[in-house]
Amino acid sequence: MKKNSFIEGTIIATIAIFLVKIIGMLYVIPFYAMVGVKGAALYAYAYNIYGLFLEISTAGLPNAIAKLVNEFNTLNRQEAKIRTFNLGKKMLTFIAIIAFIILFVFASQIATLILGDLSGGNTIEDVTLVIRCVSFAILIFPFLSVSRGFFQGHNIISVASFSQVIEQLARVAVILGGSFLALKVFHISLTETIGIAVFGAFVGGLCALIYVLQKLKKNKHELCLDEEFKEKDEISNKEIIKKIITYAIPTIIISLAFSLYNNVDMILILRTMDFLGFDALEVEFIASGISTWASKISVIITSVGLGLSASLIPNMVEAFTLKKYDDVNRKFIKAMEIILFICLPMCFGIALLSKEIWAVFYGSTYLQIGANILAIGIFAPLFSNLFTISNYTLQSMNKFKIVYICAITGILVNALLDVPMMLLLNALHLPAYFGATVASIIGFSTTVILAMYFLRKEYSFKYKSIAKTLRNILVPLTTMILVVGLIKKFIPANFSSRAYLILYIAIVAIIGAIVYFVVAQVMGLIKDILGNGFIEKLKTKFLKNKKEV
Repeated sequence: MKKNSFIEGTIIATIAIFLVKIIGMLYVIPFYAMVGVKGAALYAYAYNIYGLFLEISTAGLPNAIAKLVNEFNTLNRQEAKIRTFNLGKKMLTFIAIIAFIILFVFASQIATLILGDLSGGNTIEDVTLVIRCVSFAILIFPFLSVSRGFFQGHNIISVASFSQVIEQLARVAVILGGSFLALKVFHISLTETIGIAVFGAFVGGLCALIYVLQKLKKNKHELCLDEEFKEKDEISNKEIIKKIITYAIPTIIISLAFSLYNNVDMILILRTMDFLGFDALEVEFIASGISTWASKISVIITSVGLGLSASLIPNMVEAFTLKKYDDVNRKFIKAMEIILFICLPMCFGIALLSKEIWAVFYGSTYLQIGANILAIGIFAPLFSNLFTISNYTLQSMNKFKIVYICAITGILVNALLDVPMMLLLNALHLPAYFGATVASIIGFSTTVILAMYFLRKEYSFKYKSIAKTLRNILVPLTTMILVVGLIKKFIPANFSSRAYLILYIAIVAIIGAIVYFVVAQVMGLIKDILGNGFIEKLKTKFLKNKKEV
């Protein structure tokens, strides 16, 4: 089986992630139209809790297995490599069974924790059913995730990447096809329809697992899975398990941080909005909008930001190992500058077009509230990108204790500020639900500030150039905002046609992007941030294509 080079693997993984994200973003348009606000809220409850339990049962282990398998494979310790694979399966299977039992048996208690005393919308029985329907998916993922890590450890990136695409396609097919048949053909209840939709996670995982099993069977000789090792490598099971846990913990902490942000927000928003006297359907719309549906759109910010900066992060390990702290500082600054340069205009652009974008994705029900949620919520991924870069930098320097401190502090700050911020904004006659997003942004910011403080104190990191870049970005950003604002004022959108809205958004977005990058180029910002080499590559590629034509 062909192994992938670093560049090939990066390209394959990036394309797969992009496809998975795009599919995950676009399916919500027909799905939301079918199930409405109440159904969408029910779906969000199940998936947010499922996501948290999935992180607990699988997060970090695939990467840990990949790292350890690669290590043993490089040292030609084939017996230890296979033992790592088998131990990983056993560990994850045990954890997943416990997670499944908790989720299935205590679904009613979890539903009560989510809804509290809220009445008039989805009931505790509704939420209990959909949580139980989605819980079965957790049983599939241990073997799937460990097998993906096993292939990645052999530098066979294509199998893990293609399995993710297969999983997403199968899941979305069940969500859309199952929901349509349930509602339009068999006319069953909305709750049971959502139960079918969330069960799509199990079907998607099963399809991906079948694909991975076939690849394992087909290549078992090459992967040494069919060999009987008479001699055992000197490394013990205890050492292997210790290494797996050590490698996995940092990723688990960060993954859980994101999941906890979502679930804490969702529960506290439900409680506070209900306390403030909002209608039950409004409460569910707001909670699911902030925790799930706005993030379906804003995932493009996270993907673009991380995709552009990820190539800088691995180089930090080498620089740190050689004790070139100035070089680590430079790469950290470059990653931060790229995030700000690319993501800031995207955030403001989506915020300015929030009403049009929300209408395209989710229709006109509670349109203004949805637009408000998206307009401010789109900035949270910007701060989560900065959070991720900061934590990846600390991990590359083996400062895992600081990673834990930063992540946990951020979660606590978010949880403590959620309710006070909502109550404060309500007292100021501003939308109370803005408070949840503001609390999340402050939580992420706290993590970033703590990480930057530690890096400055321990390794004398300097950040003046980040501040300078941010000031310079304000010029093209302000110009773009003014141009987009003028277009919206003199050419208002027609909300009666979804096709027109899509065209309107596309045209305004293209004009805004051109204005931003032209002004940035005139100021020399692109050259300063992305480097002269990047501009030269673009020119060379453009001229080459022009000659070929």
